[in-house]
Amino acid sequence: MNLIEKFYTVIIFLSVLIGLGAGQVQLIQTTAEEFILPLLVAMLYITFLQIPLEELWKAFKNIKFTATSVLINFVWTPLLAWLLAILFLGGHPELTIGFIMLMVTPCTDWYLIFTGIAKGNLALSTAILPLNFLLQIILLPVYLLIFGGETAVTELGFLLESIVIVLGIPLFLAVMTKILLRNKQQLKESIVTTLSILPIIFLSLAIVAMFASQGQLLMANLHLLWQITIPVLLFFIVNFFVGQKIGQLLNFPTRDRVSLSLTTLARNSPIAIAIAMTAFPNQPLIALTLVIGPLLELPILAIISQVLLLFYKK
Repeated sequence: MNLIEKFYTVIIFLSVLIGLGAGQVQLIQTTAEEFILPLLVAMLYITFLQIPLEELWKAFKNIKFTATSVLINFVWTPLLAWLLAILFLGGHPELTIGFIMLMVTPCTDWYLIFTGIAKGNLALSTAILPLNFLLQIILLPVYLLIFGGETAVTELGFLLESIVIVLGIPLFLAVMTKILLRNKQQLKESIVTTLSILPIIFLSLAIVAMFASQGQLLMANLHLLWQITIPVLLFFIVNFFVGQKIGQLLNFPTRDRVSLSLTTLARNSPIAIAIAMTAFPNQPLIALTLVIGPLLELPILAIISQVLLLFYKK
């Protein structure tokens, strides 16, 4: 974990503050929105470049773990998110959409760090990563239409168009890059390592631009963030116990149970934020809701990884 990754939560928070400050300048406020999409596409291109899609088949070597992880992440978790949204966010459709987007996109990078800290099965967690990535891209529009259609915020045509642009273009470029470098493994690893620091920077700049362009509206609704905190915390608590209990019932080895917990807890906030900023440009509260994700998630995952480490040491 490099220095920027360690301070990811702080960087996101500072990006919000910088964006709010920069938005006080009229020229920046009126032009900032134009930078959001290019920054997000650049961020996702580098992120997708790091995902080992060519190793997708490895996930199916352990069918039991893969099937359990997929069922929790893509069947149980969306239902849990929808239930929590109804209980705590029913009167705020934009918060509901943002919360569901965050919770139905399992992480494709951060959870590996915490899996290593908690002494989980890192190889198994890495193997499930490409499958999680592909399934969330395919299923996210479905979840939004099923659980968010009733809010009248989700428009199918514009949603699909935005996903094609913000996900399709960088994914295509990443795949083409991998094909061009398929016989140059050392060069590919060098490029990925060199560029690995940039996604956080690009995401932070996109958040700065969002808060600069929509600062007044977002500042007027910052109090709503307290409403999202409770369901987010409940999500992590409930899913932690669900993952541990299912791992026990299925007799998973200790290291596999650690991996199951973290792959079903960590969420993919960068991808969710990227889609929210492009698919819902007139509802910035959706993206605002997603910003709170990493502010809460990373400290929680750090605590959970230590709890798992201490628990299994005993």
